[in-house]
Amino acid sequence: MKIGIIKERKTPPDRRVVFSPSKAKSVQNQFKDLAFVVEPSDIRVFSDQAYRDAGLEVSNHLTECDLMLGVKEVPIEALIPDKKYFFFSHTIKKQTYNRDLLKAILDKNIELYDHEVITKANGARLIGFGRYAGLVGAYNGFRALGLRDNLFNLPKVENLPDLKAVREELDKIDIPKIKICLTGKGKVANGAQEILDHLEIKHVSAKDYLSKDFDEPVYCKIDVIDYNKRKDGKAGIKSEFFKNPTPYESDFMKFSKTTDFFIAGHFYGDGAPYLFTREDAKHPDFKINLVADISCDIDGPVASTIRPSTIADPFYGYDPQTESEVAYDAKNAITIMAVDNLPCELPKDASEGFGDMFAKHVIPAFFDGDADGILARAKMTENGKLTERYSYLQDFVEDKE
Repeated sequence: MKIGIIKERKTPPDRRVVFSPSKAKSVQNQFKDLAFVVEPSDIRVFSDQAYRDAGLEVSNHLTECDLMLGVKEVPIEALIPDKKYFFFSHTIKKQTYNRDLLKAILDKNIELYDHEVITKANGARLIGFGRYAGLVGAYNGFRALGLRDNLFNLPKVENLPDLKAVREELDKIDIPKIKICLTGKGKVANGAQEILDHLEIKHVSAKDYLSKDFDEPVYCKIDVIDYNKRKDGKAGIKSEFFKNPTPYESDFMKFSKTTDFFIAGHFYGDGAPYLFTREDAKHPDFKINLVADISCDIDGPVASTIRPSTIADPFYGYDPQTESEVAYDAKNAITIMAVDNLPCELPKDASEGFGDMFAKHVIPAFFDGDADGILARAKMTENGKLTERYSYLQDFVEDKE
């Protein structure tokens, strides 16, 4: 079996790759019937020569490869017909900006496997870049705090070589006496928590966070039942909420009254209550003045996130009274960090972490007859049609919605 590690062609450039040279070589040694062919790239975080030095083939000729392996969406004009592809297509939620891509994949008879739906049988995701989004997102939030309040000047993550350097920069700063609220329990929130813990910020319970004052910076990490409540006053149940959130309403305002810095690391599901609305943000008791919205749902559960920001220009301000964008350091503004491609800032570590997971969970499936159904669940298209699992996208593809 030949796997082509393809060049990332999406704009803005993405320096990540599924396999580092050392990991690709290790996987190739583990599976004797597997060989990688690496497409040359002048933007990849690992050089072409690094792959050659690892004993891997680097070539522009990938037509004999059985599978094309990338990270982000492949431009339509670069798709090779009748091939198998593995990448993030960003289509499973009916993202309109990629409708034409999915149409082209079907038209070109491409067998598409999507990283986003590499899951266990129960639907839990097995791989992703979530941890690195959390790490970079939390760091960027503190960078915004330092710049806005003239406290310290953290360098951009994209200008640092790796996660070790990120931690070294954090060791140079002191955090003022603020209260930080972190939502979520998954990989994104856990990545953000790594930054908070590295800074040795005290972790307190939600009860203490809401009721006590502290003489040092503190944070609380909350889950959906902490910031949502049943409308009928009954006790909330997490599993029930995920199945049907409609009996619930937001209870986040109690946290907004005592929070300075909010880190949004939660997953927001369809039909769930917004955490806070534009009207909530106008309330005199609303204290949040800095938001690192790692989840980055636009015009959604975090009302102050009115657009994504960019790695080049990561911060903007939201004026709650006018509901409009202002300078990130404007008086009475909520400072927003809403970069939607955060792992791109830490391409080396993100690539190495992703490669470890892909090697563990996916590569064996090609050689054991897909014993655990990994490939079957991730396969979106076959023989020019959507697979049964993704047939709900048919109307989307035909633009009938």
